[in-house]
Amino acid sequence: MDEPRKVILLGATGSIGESSLRILRAHRDRLQLVGVAACTSARELASIVREFEVPHACLTDETAAREAVREGLFPEGCELHVGEQGLTSIASQPAADVVLVAVVGTAALRPTLAAIEAGRDIVLASKEIMVLGGSFVMEAAQRAGVRLLPADSEHNAIFQCLQGRTDPHLDKLILTASGGRFRDRDPGTLGTVTPEEATDHPNWSMGPKITVDSATMANKGLELIEARWLFDVPPERLEVVLHRQSIVHSFVQYVDGSILGQLSPPSMTFALQHCLLYPERAPGVEDALDFSKALSLDFAPVPQGRYPCLDLAFAALRTGPVAMAVFNAANEVAVADFLVGRIGFLDIPRVVSGVLEGLPERPVSSLEDLLDADREARRLAAER
Repeated sequence: MDEPRKVILLGATGSIGESSLRILRAHRDRLQLVGVAACTSARELASIVREFEVPHACLTDETAAREAVREGLFPEGCELHVGEQGLTSIASQPAADVVLVAVVGTAALRPTLAAIEAGRDIVLASKEIMVLGGSFVMEAAQRAGVRLLPADSEHNAIFQCLQGRTDPHLDKLILTASGGRFRDRDPGTLGTVTPEEATDHPNWSMGPKITVDSATMANKGLELIEARWLFDVPPERLEVVLHRQSIVHSFVQYVDGSILGQLSPPSMTFALQHCLLYPERAPGVEDALDFSKALSLDFAPVPQGRYPCLDLAFAALRTGPVAMAVFNAANEVAVADFLVGRIGFLDIPRVVSGVLEGLPERPVSSLEDLLDADREARRLAAER
């Protein structure tokens, strides 16, 4: 790598953004931050701009942007982009080599497509983009000749095992799952789960939405859908296995029965650094596994009926792209309502199931068809 790779970071103030900044600090000779975006966290974003001398920043919340301008938070020499249009503008900046998408939800779908069209490689840390528009994102990337580098630990593990290539001898992909916060809890007590309990993950440090999704296993369902598009694998060749330690991040099984897995401690920094420096490697920002100490790895099948959101995701995966989009949108609305105490924990799969039943599969000829389904699902989920 002769010159530093120029990086735009969408979602700079979230948990994935924080992990990415640790990597950027450790490898300033290899990586240069040239653009950052956040929703409302103006002061945090301005601090990042000053630390890394970033020339482009974006606040998608227009009220936060106006207040930031009034208070003079951003230094001279930094251009502030605003709103959804600003996010698209910063994602396609000509100075960038790679865009790291770490925005929760589907808000970054259009900016990601704009970055692809501009010829930028994409580091994907937002699974919802692929769940909603996976076929269109893959087609756009192939057309533009850019790389899609998966930063979710499960997909990054598969990518590493496959060495970035499709393999005709592949039998199936097996995604590991910790089981979430309530994997050992009596199912009869889940109706009393509070948002505070559901946002405390046993292994990972993540944002509240993703942590709740881990507890319901909706997150694993979204990852299954993303894997279907990223690796062009049909639903019947995708599996999930419980793995409490979150050290083996996924398996690749070949037709002869051989299985490859990728191991690292449960931190997003390993997958993110692999993507940001790919195909090169460098010392990590956290310690690797230490095999001089005892280490146990447990695997078990997912208990039938324990995680209804995972069952709904598998059903959507088998049904078609509209069902996948509807699953994602309904879950996003339900989790948001749970986090503010509007519904209970067990209401999340009920809302998702009801919306899936209310919006049947239909033909899809354009991305707009899926965006329409997304909007309908959100409206119906809010009503429920």
